[in-house]
Amino acid sequence: MNIKKVAEITKLSADTIRYYERIGIIGPVPRQENGIRNFNDRSLNQLKFVKIMRNAGMSIEALK
Repeated sequence: MNIKKVAEITKLSADTIRYYERIGIIGPVPRQENGIRNFNDRSLNQLKFVKIMRNAGMSIEALK
């Protein structure tokens, strides 16, 4: 599933999702041959968990 679909599901912006991956809050997202992110269930669940923890007040540093 692409980043646009994941952004719709999680209600996070694509920029936020890329940022979380870049700083290591979520694991590396598998990519297609052309380099486009191809989110799987694990990546999606990690993002859902991060969103819940951020809404609960956990800092980005604590999530790292």
